[in-house]
Amino acid sequence: MDAAVRAWLVSQLGASTDLADLDTRYTRLGTSRAVALEILRERLAALVHDQPSTLSVSGVVSLSFAENIKAIERQIESLENGEPPAPDDPGATEPDDGVPDGYGIIQLIERPRR
Repeated sequence: MDAAVRAWLVSQLGASTDLADLDTRYTRLGTSRAVALEILRERLAALVHDQPSTLSVSGVVSLSFAENIKAIERQIESLENGEPPAPDDPGATEPDDGVPDGYGIIQLIERPRR
């Protein structure tokens, strides 16, 4: 795993992510997108199954993890759709913005005055 892939994974998963774990998963899975999806699915499963989504003590405190669950689901969906592009995605090194490399020439022509 190179520095660009590691930086992309940290930007997707947070700075507290264990880098040794990322290296191990990247070796096993082969792509940064697969690593990010696996970790996010584990986090989602932990939120959904290990604790209640809402907790209320009448008149004292109310706590909800519903928005966190929705946010992780949206991030997983985005990654599955290929957004944002990862450095090791196929074709990531080729520009696909439709703009050719190099210089172009523009001819400026004066408009007739009214």
